[in-house]
Amino acid sequence: MSRRVVVVGGGAAGMGAAGGIKAADPNAEVVVYTGFDDVAYSPCGIPYVHGKEIDDFQRLFLASKQAYVDAGIDVHYNSEVTSVDLTRKVAYVAGAGEISWDALVLATGFNYADPGVPGGTLGGLYYVKNIREAMEWDKVLDTVGQAVVVQASPLGVEMVTALAHRGIETHLVDPSPWPMSEIADPDIMAPVEDSWRELGVKVHFNTTLEAFLGTDEVRAVQTSEGEIPAQLAVICTHKEPNNALGIAAGLEVGSTGGFIVDERMATSAPGVFAAGDCTEIPNGLTGVPLQGLTGSHAYAQGKTAGINAGGGSRTYSAVYVPWGTAAGKWIIGGASFGETTATALGVPFVVGSAQGISRARYYPGVKPVKVKLLAEPDSLRLIGAQMVGGEGIKERADFLAMAVKFGFTLGDLARMENVYSPAIGALNEPIVVAAQNGLDAA
Repeated sequence: MSRRVVVVGGGAAGMGAAGGIKAADPNAEVVVYTGFDDVAYSPCGIPYVHGKEIDDFQRLFLASKQAYVDAGIDVHYNSEVTSVDLTRKVAYVAGAGEISWDALVLATGFNYADPGVPGGTLGGLYYVKNIREAMEWDKVLDTVGQAVVVQASPLGVEMVTALAHRGIETHLVDPSPWPMSEIADPDIMAPVEDSWRELGVKVHFNTTLEAFLGTDEVRAVQTSEGEIPAQLAVICTHKEPNNALGIAAGLEVGSTGGFIVDERMATSAPGVFAAGDCTEIPNGLTGVPLQGLTGSHAYAQGKTAGINAGGGSRTYSAVYVPWGTAAGKWIIGGASFGETTATALGVPFVVGSAQGISRARYYPGVKPVKVKLLAEPDSLRLIGAQMVGGEGIKERADFLAMAVKFGFTLGDLARMENVYSPAIGALNEPIVVAAQNGLDAA
């Protein structure tokens, strides 16, 4: 009799898990439940369709529904799993009754934190998540003259840029002193703020959201600075783990609210795995649990959970978190943590930074690149990096995350080889210069 594995959630983690199960056991019966109309699209691409960098939402779909049928993955759309009985190994599906399982993967994703102010049920409040809803909201954007983005999270940063590109008068309201303050340092974000102002964006930092105003539809946003007229408010609050189903079943959660998992993505219950935004994963340097990482993390976690749920063997390591995004006219990124986070954690560090260029200075299209490296004071082992530039940030972030993971020092980086070719790389690699400056300052 074939093994049945039930997956709850159809995002990157859920569909990664479904593929992992089939890879481990091609004969397994894989049943996926999602509350949405679709699976396996890229919600991360939604802001770029709104901003007209991408011309069609259809480009965000990774595969057709028939492709999953052909792969032997039974996807149930618009289906809500209401509860799970770990003792009986049964999931309850609204309108469909019970389904038994030999293994279970929870990939239930996240919910946006409730803004917690009056007017939260008004029309015109947009939570960027579901692609079908995004298609409808995109039509609304054609009628919007003024919009407010609530909080400068990574999504908030992307939506500010998208709305400005769309020609909408855009306001950003955030209680912190600079955008993405939990992740990025102020010197990295300063060029982004400048480019927003060039686009006409009005930023309101150190500003508290107090209420959404209106009768049926939002007409304004009340803040500690005053009232901002708006026909749309985009809610980009912190991502919280969607953990209610697992908590009700008795699964253990950690300090972030995410499910506690081991290196196999196994939860506290036998035969139950979890992956993606509903879990927490330790930082490789500090062991501090992290939740709400990127889609690539979710997919890799899902693949690991699926392979193990299917009877195979794979492990997922602690993370060093390469990250990056487009912001205004710049690209920002980094690895592990920056000065702000290190200071908050009480981690001592020395800094090496450099302002460099992405190509030879005489080659057309050359862009600036700022690199900042953090290292342990005595060993000079790399512990973090942050960057802002016009190109090449993603590749450097990936490399620097591996450098942190494998214990590279500022000395190693100062002596590293680098590609020099006028069209793609400058003679003096900014990472090398930043590392040398860090050695000089240590």
